[in-house]
Amino acid sequence: MTAGDAGADRRAQSHVVGVALLLGITAVSMAGLTATVGTVVESNTAGVDAGRVSADLDGALAPVEATGYHRGSVSYTDGRLHTVDRSVRLLDGDGVVRTVDAGGVVWERGDHRVAFVAGAVVRGPPGNAVFDADPSLAAGAGTVVFGVARTGNASFAFAGGGRVPLTTRVGHDRTAHGDGEWRVAVETATPRPWRAFFRERGATTTARDFDGDGVDSVVASFPGTREFHLVVHRLRLEAGR
Repeated sequence: MTAGDAGADRRAQSHVVGVALLLGITAVSMAGLTATVGTVVESNTAGVDAGRVSADLDGALAPVEATGYHRGSVSYTDGRLHTVDRSVRLLDGDGVVRTVDAGGVVWERGDHRVAFVAGAVVRGPPGNAVFDADPSLAAGAGTVVFGVARTGNASFAFAGGGRVPLTTRVGHDRTAHGDGEWRVAVETATPRPWRAFFRERGATTTARDFDGDGVDSVVASFPGTREFHLVVHRLRLEAGR
């Protein structure tokens, strides 16, 4: 073999190795791109689900608007829809005056979360949640009226995608409490929007875990002496495919 032949052979080998490396890099890049696209699509789909679930819960569980028999449904492509234990407490200067076992309904899919608790619909994870539907509260100079939705003894969990029918029989109880310095404590895994909501209406807020279950309550204190009206919307919720 001549020196020229040897040089040509080495150049040919280098070309083959270069092509192989390029193909390998391209394959790795395509795999990374496919994974990224898959993650983006999954996140977008979950975001669409969250918006749909929020609207569905607001329409199906309408504590203020509905009376008597009411029917709706919640639809999503994936995730888990389940009930949670939540309480709302009314307190005066001496302590707890009344406790309402409000319950709640939560949908979760990865980092996406929607919760119906006490009549409010909250969308987003605990550190970055917002109200899609506000709770019922009217705070005047001498009166506070606060509405609490109670889902009764409902207990269920549905995993995967589909449509879950929700049926309620709605009733309303209103109790007037005398003049006093009143506080409301709402147990919630997403305290941020609750704190903002109460503060915008003139209350100061603190946090407290009343029952030691690891879920704090947002405690809203209304300044001055006021008459307090607590309205409990009894939903008597049933769910089933």
